[in-house]
Amino acid sequence: MPKSTSVRAPLRTRLTLWRALATAAVAALLATFLTPAAAQAAPPRESAPVYSYAHAVRESVWVDTGLDEDGDGRHDRVAADIVRPAEPAREGRKVPVIMDASPYYSCCGRGNENQVKTYDASGHVVQMPLFYDNYFVPRGYAFVGVDLAGTDRSDGCVDVGGRSDVQSAKAVIDWLNGRATAYTSRTGTHTIKATWTNGRTGMIGKSWDGTIANGVAATGVKGLKTIVPISAISSWYDYYFAQGAPLYDGGPADLAGYVQSDTTAAHCAAEQKKLTDGSPRSGDWTPLWTERDYVKDAAKVRASVFVAQGMQDLNVRTKHFGQWWDALAKNGVERKLWLSQTGHVDPFDYRRGAWVDTLHRWFDHELLGYDNGIDREPVADIERHPDQWVTSATWPPAGTRATTLRPAPGTTPGVGTLGLRRATGTETFTDDPKRGETDWAAELTTSTPEKTGFLTAPLTQDLRLSGMSQVTVTATPSTASAHLSAVLVDVGPDTIRDYSDEAEGITTLKNRTCWGASTAGDSACYLETAAKTADVDYTVFSRGWADLGHYASLAKGVPLTPGRSYTMTLTLAATDHVVPKGHRLALIVAGTDRDLIDPPSTKPTVTVQLGTTSAQLPLVGGAQAFTRATSGTTAKAPAPKRLKGLSSPRRPSRVPGD
Repeated sequence: MPKSTSVRAPLRTRLTLWRALATAAVAALLATFLTPAAAQAAPPRESAPVYSYAHAVRESVWVDTGLDEDGDGRHDRVAADIVRPAEPAREGRKVPVIMDASPYYSCCGRGNENQVKTYDASGHVVQMPLFYDNYFVPRGYAFVGVDLAGTDRSDGCVDVGGRSDVQSAKAVIDWLNGRATAYTSRTGTHTIKATWTNGRTGMIGKSWDGTIANGVAATGVKGLKTIVPISAISSWYDYYFAQGAPLYDGGPADLAGYVQSDTTAAHCAAEQKKLTDGSPRSGDWTPLWTERDYVKDAAKVRASVFVAQGMQDLNVRTKHFGQWWDALAKNGVERKLWLSQTGHVDPFDYRRGAWVDTLHRWFDHELLGYDNGIDREPVADIERHPDQWVTSATWPPAGTRATTLRPAPGTTPGVGTLGLRRATGTETFTDDPKRGETDWAAELTTSTPEKTGFLTAPLTQDLRLSGMSQVTVTATPSTASAHLSAVLVDVGPDTIRDYSDEAEGITTLKNRTCWGASTAGDSACYLETAAKTADVDYTVFSRGWADLGHYASLAKGVPLTPGRSYTMTLTLAATDHVVPKGHRLALIVAGTDRDLIDPPSTKPTVTVQLGTTSAQLPLVGGAQAFTRATSGTTAKAPAPKRLKGLSSPRRPSRVPGD
């Protein structure tokens, strides 16, 4: 996709003006309390751990959401557990908030060690999962952990990314900014105000937690200044379906039942029925999915966005961050990006020191207004090889162009070439649900019945793809249903993170390192990790799927007419990948990708019309870069042999969590 670089001047002006005022205020405060010589020192560029974590205030409030999703005749209240430094409030100073709103605080746990909230006899939080409170509270932030509606200690019903989910967190931000009511208990009448905060809030979280951050930002709520979504969903339809092709054998009702608390489950049968009825397994886009599509509301986003994503995440696939990133770019939202080679893994568990430092500087900049220069640094950090990172000034890089490559037949059936020129002819495959992308790629140079593949000549220069690709296929099925897969492969030897492993690219070690202050009930020390790698002959680096029956519209799939040709464009997952000199770039077109999409109701043979089939790839340097990288070589078929790759990806969990 072409790079979008537009920036709304008003947003940048507001941010710059606020930071200037904040810096001036800090300088004035220093001048009041410091000696004349010290007052001349530059304002702080980094918050320091000057407050006591051991003596931090720990309290719980229940915020009125204004909804009655459980139908008990009163407004639902969501629980928010707070850890905040005691000293600023005693001195009449207000602090900003870092917030993680989650459905997992009691049922499933957070982080690599599956931590849950724990409480003392008075109901005050003792352990808050993850390091955020340990690290940031001593530095002058409050941390707030919100139980989404219907989970843990909150009222209401889980509606999986819908109005109730989003309002659970939005209501807390409204309360922090004096616009909503909170109570000191779940059922009592004693209200409480957040007099200790300036209302400036940053949301963070992985997977479902980060998804809620996206959803709340898309409401445009005032007071939310930044979000840090990690491997987060941007449209719930795309979590369950890929252009009509089902990705999982369950739906949002199953997910709601997985996380809801025992106390709310008995009252939420009606909400469960809505989720079931509104998400048919047909793959049709329904109003339920429209409500849970945050991309369409990107123009409302006021907060800056710092995205972190594993490029081999097959749970929350990279289409989510790609379409969200592009939509935010069109609306001038300030953005930052980390892309790793991992699967569904938190940056704390693959690049811990750099992540904590970057997150610290980001929140200092966005919530405290410190001019620490992070907004002038490269936009993107990308893991090119395990633990080897590069930066990109913008993302996608300047000069990235959607470049059309076309398949052509070769001398061996099902093993063709990939280049700039249009070709004629056909290739045929028969859907085999027992085989998937690792099988196809391993036998890419061999004719097999379930796939067709197209390879460039060995590259004479590196070729970088950065962004989202599209593959347009003209296909003639032999039956009334057919699913399509399109896969991009880097063919050549490499060492990569083993994302097919259960831990998705990391190994948990036995030693611990500490990130913040600890108490007897809440340690800031976590097990270290290391990259888990594998040597391979090929790397699958982007993929996309579709149901051919949805060729005309996602709103309604239709039975196919056997023998008739249909044209459909598949959107592939966003990526940033360099195919190095000496390797080949390959495109595979096939049917069911085993364990990643469900098979169609029939087992079709599909004929692909090569003349009207193409791949639009985001090449840095565009067609000229492709020409340079393939000049002086001949795209003859490689010698047939089986290539070594990772084991088949595990069927992803139906739970967008850890």
